[in-house]
Amino acid sequence: MRTVLAVLLIGALLPGMAAAQGEIVSWGSQVVVGESWLAGLTTVAAGGGHSLGLNAEGTIIAWGRNDHGQCDVPAPNTGFVAVAAGLEFSLGLKADGSIVAWGANDWGQCDIPAPNLGFDAIAAGYYHVLAVRYDGTIVAWGRDGQYQCEVPSPNYDFINVAAGAFHSLGLRADGSIVAWGANWAGQCNVPSDNTEFTSVAAGWQHSVGLKANGVTVAWGANEQGQCSTPAANWGFVSVTAGAYHNVGLKADGTTVAWGCNAQNQCCIPQPNCGFMAVAAGHCHSLGLKTDGSVCAWGSNEEGQCNMLPANAEFMEMAAGHDHNLGLRADGSVITWGRNDHGQCDVPAPNEGFAAVAAGRFHSLGLRSDGSLVSWGAASSELPEPNDGFVAIAAGDLHCLGLRSDGSIVAWGYRPTDPPEPNTGFVAISAGWEHNLGLKSDGSIVAWGHGPGEPPGANADFVAIAAGGEQWHGFSLGLKSDGSIVAWGSNTYGQCDVPVPNAEFVAVAAGFYHGLGLKADGSIVAWGRNDKHQCDVPTPNQGFVAVAAGRDHSLGLFDLMGVAVEQPWEPAPEVIPATPDVQVQNQPNPFNPSTEIRYWLDRAEGVSLSVFDLRGHEVRSLVDAAQNAGWNAVRWDGLDQTGRNLPTGVYIARVMTESRVASCRMMLVR
Repeated sequence: MRTVLAVLLIGALLPGMAAAQGEIVSWGSQVVVGESWLAGLTTVAAGGGHSLGLNAEGTIIAWGRNDHGQCDVPAPNTGFVAVAAGLEFSLGLKADGSIVAWGANDWGQCDIPAPNLGFDAIAAGYYHVLAVRYDGTIVAWGRDGQYQCEVPSPNYDFINVAAGAFHSLGLRADGSIVAWGANWAGQCNVPSDNTEFTSVAAGWQHSVGLKANGVTVAWGANEQGQCSTPAANWGFVSVTAGAYHNVGLKADGTTVAWGCNAQNQCCIPQPNCGFMAVAAGHCHSLGLKTDGSVCAWGSNEEGQCNMLPANAEFMEMAAGHDHNLGLRADGSVITWGRNDHGQCDVPAPNEGFAAVAAGRFHSLGLRSDGSLVSWGAASSELPEPNDGFVAIAAGDLHCLGLRSDGSIVAWGYRPTDPPEPNTGFVAISAGWEHNLGLKSDGSIVAWGHGPGEPPGANADFVAIAAGGEQWHGFSLGLKSDGSIVAWGSNTYGQCDVPVPNAEFVAVAAGFYHGLGLKADGSIVAWGRNDKHQCDVPTPNQGFVAVAAGRDHSLGLFDLMGVAVEQPWEPAPEVIPATPDVQVQNQPNPFNPSTEIRYWLDRAEGVSLSVFDLRGHEVRSLVDAAQNAGWNAVRWDGLDQTGRNLPTGVYIARVMTESRVASCRMMLVR
């Protein structure tokens, strides 16, 4: 599934320029969505570690855990009228009465029986499915070890169904409930007053029914209080069941949750009002409000509760083991994914950041003043003095920091310092237990438990990436000619760069897969693909950055469709067909310096400055009268004070008395 988050590639509007809007696209084992993508939802569903939303146009939006493709809605994603989420699979009911299923299929839960038509209601259990046909009969398929798919006779007059872990419920038109399947905790022992029910829900080993008078009734396992109905047990209009908790919606738009609260799945966000639909997953909960917004609470290890803010103006991203970081243009950091070690809890004040890095269970932030902030596991100590840093990298449980003097500092669990001489470095990358440092002369230094230095000529490199797990480390190096060199463990083909191995401008390495960004803005992925981490979504174009996690991938996409410039061939000295002001730089990306060349159709005063993505001027290069024709100036990647600027995208702007031109430059440390 392709998911999108708004990103501002050029943070502030520069004179004569329009801001280029972009997206963060995620694929693989984790899918995250932006709030804007959830606009117009009419209902929600919650599964084991993923969430589904259905909008008024009949399109399904999915987010969260995706290791079995449960968030990859099959095409065409149109015409749906209902959704249901199982443990690791998803269901959609179409307006024509057919069912679409996707995700895990180890028990045949996605093998819809023929004829696939005439269905009116669906329910997804942990490993099995129930569906009601127009004629009131129930069809069941999937795992049947506890006879949860053996619908009792007589099989007729049903209007709704609910599927638990290993048991099933059917609601008849007369308001009675039929239960079958596993009954270890009495979850199939429907209370004797089996009348006037209007809806049903099934959890791990408990069942819930809603009566016509707005009262809930629960039976089965009660070790977490999931069958202890709330004190104010009236006014309910719907009820849903998770593994060990329940969520009910009242007629006044408030929500009540009870049962297990170990993951805060019963802690309803405030204000508790204006809800129109609710859903309970394994350990998380969803609420859809009348204003179209979605509230999510509870377990978020798979990102099932993450809806990133609309128009978040991201300028950088980092992918860790199972969590992610996004750096906004205002210098704040947004996090999503697993948070069992606090790796998503950004310390206050969440402002002034210029770069981010994500490790296994920890996170790093580099502030614009050159100081470091860390959170999560292995974050207690930072190197002293904590200043003068220009780049950061996070490995398994260790960290690297690059100082402005070109030296590298290592800290955390079993850190190892780089070999001497520890000078002249311009970029760093940290893998599981090995590290890479790129020197200003284009050579790579490798240290730690890993594959060592690159094969062949160790020269002309402009970017590096360290990936792998434990003793299966591998490394990627990007050459100035646009080719990628890969070495180390190759168990899943992570070192087999696809052909043509040319025109790459950036690289990223996950546990067992690699990503390469081409000059035309497309992404190439290779290596292990069991979680679809190499299935780049379409259209595969317009990307400007990549990041790789354990088994998921991120791409930064330019909404304006501006492709990355081909950096390797010098531009010819030609006069523009239409007299104008033009600017370009070569090489791009660059390390450590680039030549900025600009064309003037007449002699006049020129101001040429470099800006960061927040619109701040970081370096003034020219402020004088210039001759007509081509002019050039070299930028060394330093700011106005002579300090190394971090890896990132910068804007070169040429301004005359009446005209402005600009180009985007990628500095790779």
